[in-house]
Amino acid sequence: MTERDNADYQLLLDSVREAGACALALFQKEQKVWRKSKYHPVCEADIETNAVLSDRLTGARPDYGWLSEESEDSDIRLAAQRIWVVDPIDGTNSYLKGLPEFAVSVGLVEDGKALMGAVFNPAADELFEAVSGSGARLNGNVIKVSACNDIAEMRILASRSEHREAGWPERFGSGNVHAISSIAYKLALVADGRFDAAASAWPKADWDICAGCLLVAEAGGAITSISGRKHRFNKERPKHPTCLASNGHLHDALRRELGEWAEN
Repeated sequence: MTERDNADYQLLLDSVREAGACALALFQKEQKVWRKSKYHPVCEADIETNAVLSDRLTGARPDYGWLSEESEDSDIRLAAQRIWVVDPIDGTNSYLKGLPEFAVSVGLVEDGKALMGAVFNPAADELFEAVSGSGARLNGNVIKVSACNDIAEMRILASRSEHREAGWPERFGSGNVHAISSIAYKLALVADGRFDAAASAWPKADWDICAGCLLVAEAGGAITSISGRKHRFNKERPKHPTCLASNGHLHDALRRELGEWAEN
């Protein structure tokens, strides 16, 4: 890596660790909760963790763009060469239920692609991180996707809401489908080979998947929309209609199986 990349990488890891400590300090504590939509609550910890990341990252790199789930968006980011893409707590539903399935997710994007990213689950003390072209790691150890090549035997992750409402257990078998709310953490677990795939037929934002996409790719997996499109980040509208991650061996079969949700 260049000197600049090394500095950004260390800043990323330090900031994510500090943000994770903030989130963990409020975990399982009573706090104020608001609701942005049916499935999207926001709590005091979201706001405080976002402030930690904003202070650390934009304070150190004032010329970099900023896109966060918990900050007002600005088109200023579109002109920035590099941009931080942040979800201070992905999986707030699980966080508020006291489930250790949430994560701080931060990616650094240049020219629409993730250069580096980190997904940190402080409740499990799991720091997943990757740099483009340099592989993926969990707590400093290299990780790889699984070797499963049979869709009938795979272990696939879905959100609890899609698990209930989109019929994943009926489609893939109840024993093969496992529910976790945080998409960032799901992608990290696919990268680590603990699960073979993760899918969402519901829209995701840059902050949901940016860091996790890089983890999966650098661990040897495949990640696209259900229609097979590569995800590009920091567009004017930072949204993606679907997301499908796998170990690569299962990708084409899963795309065919989920084809009804493929976007045009």
